[in-house]
Amino acid sequence: MGWATIWNAKARVLWLALAVTCSLGWLFKGHCMSGGWVGSIQYTTGCYSDVLPFWFGRGVASGQIPYLQARMEYPVLTGAQIWLEGSVTRLLFGAGARDAHFLGVVALVNALLAAAILAMMMRAGVDRRRLWAWAAAPPLVLYLAHNWDLAAATLAVCALVLAQRGRLVQAAAAAALGTAAKLFPVLLLPLLGLGALFGDARPWRARLMRATALSAAAIGAWLAVNLPVALLAPENWSEFYRFSQERSGTAAATWDVLANLGWLFTWTEDRNLFAPLLFVGGAGAMLAFGWRQHHAHLWTLFAPVLAWFMLTNKVYSPQFDLWLYPMLVMLAPRLRLVALFVVGDIAAYFAEFWWFAGMENAWPATTVTDIAVAAGFRGAVMLWLIVDCVRRPPPEWVTAPR
Repeated sequence: MGWATIWNAKARVLWLALAVTCSLGWLFKGHCMSGGWVGSIQYTTGCYSDVLPFWFGRGVASGQIPYLQARMEYPVLTGAQIWLEGSVTRLLFGAGARDAHFLGVVALVNALLAAAILAMMMRAGVDRRRLWAWAAAPPLVLYLAHNWDLAAATLAVCALVLAQRGRLVQAAAAAALGTAAKLFPVLLLPLLGLGALFGDARPWRARLMRATALSAAAIGAWLAVNLPVALLAPENWSEFYRFSQERSGTAAATWDVLANLGWLFTWTEDRNLFAPLLFVGGAGAMLAFGWRQHHAHLWTLFAPVLAWFMLTNKVYSPQFDLWLYPMLVMLAPRLRLVALFVVGDIAAYFAEFWWFAGMENAWPATTVTDIAVAAGFRGAVMLWLIVDCVRRPPPEWVTAPR
């Protein structure tokens, strides 16, 4: 599909739908800004956003540079994005700039990233039902102004589109840059590497050279972004990795659900050990069972591998579903299951935030059992999606002529 066709009459309806969806995403987070977060409104209505605490808590209001002048618990590209958005906010609103303005700028940038994803899907030949699933995505309403996950998701989608075109080296560079924004695109890199080695019938020498170039591109892209900051501010640069290691978990993560139900209690050290083992074992099983179906395009297993990572990881923050959703829209064989995943996402979102509301004696209030039911439903759907993605052929756009 050429660039001209993404602006034709049919495409304009999709762009309008995406604009409406993103507007709803802004309203969902911004509706409680006029009076501030009082009476636990950020939990009872779900309008909580990680963006607002960063305005003062990470020196965005004063223009402090992440890592060099201020702490930052996110990877480098996300830190750079936060600094740039803060700079734009102060430029636009001057001395009157406040956290609500910052939230609006973040929402606008994320809306542009959502538009970039839609454009890439169109260019890749993704079918119209899937385009609508992204243009009218409920997770965009929930998470557009919640955090900074869409930059990494955009780079991951870019990597998938490049892989479909056979440009595995460039895809690896895009995935590595995504890893410099949020960690999850790193899961795509082994699939791209295996695809370079075993994805076609080229001579072994050519395949090894391609895999070497792919590895060099990924390492080079990641180092180009990270190395300067790591050298200048090693303590602040490494905070994300230390924080990830030391963090115990979140209420909707599998490990916390099991512990809160009294089924399996684990310490943080146990989770740091067993979560990677479970993930590697499950990802290996997906490769083994999906090899015959997907060996020519192993990168399509990114969606089930990511879903399994989210289920086995000790942390499952609500916005993590925005990592997985665009990958499912592009790669899941059946969109009906994706719709069920969205139901689970919405249920888990409100179950978790209403639990926070209950802790402050506000209403609606939920319990850890309610979170377990919602997270359990979502987890069951994710397991179903994993099996579906491994066993069934990928969507038609994956195998369409390049």
